[in-house]
Amino acid sequence: MDRMQTTGDITQWLESLDRGQEPTGADTVDQLFVALYTELKRNAASHMRKEYLGHTLSATALTHEAWERLATQSRTQWASRSHFLAMASIMMRRILVNHAVAKQALKRDMPLVSLTLTEAQQIAGPASNPDIAQVHHALLAFEQVDARAAKVVELKFFGGLEIEEIAALLDLSSATVKRDWTLARAWLFRELQA
Repeated sequence: MDRMQTTGDITQWLESLDRGQEPTGADTVDQLFVALYTELKRNAASHMRKEYLGHTLSATALTHEAWERLATQSRTQWASRSHFLAMASIMMRRILVNHAVAKQALKRDMPLVSLTLTEAQQIAGPASNPDIAQVHHALLAFEQVDARAAKVVELKFFGGLEIEEIAALLDLSSATVKRDWTLARAWLFRELQA
């Protein structure tokens, strides 16, 4: 397991996948998961803090679901460890969006139940945070306006990448990424306030 601990080893392993080389076995995949698990779970916990109280997914379940989906990716070209972690974060957001949409669909088919005000507040959670489905729909709408800036938002906000990392990944200057990030934040803030 110690040979998978360095960032370079993980990046090298991910790049070998892109070249179509087979990993050295199932234990290499397990080692990669162990090496990245703490960061993946921290990322999942960050996503879960934005969710409502009593969410049926846990940070652990979200981590494992995202890993399962990413481990089967065959068309993605992993540029580095940070690229993998950013895509894991984006995958976590997509899992949460799908979960929220499914839950909303299920609510429409549920019978009405009387609740006290306290019970309703506990279920609804804080009213000031837009739910993940609203943010997702706003980001989809923004993607129609400026696809590159929407990608910057996805990588920065949901993927946790820094400006310089995004610039390198998208082959843009840092100044362009900063402008896109500023524009996107203003547009999304206005959209979510409406």
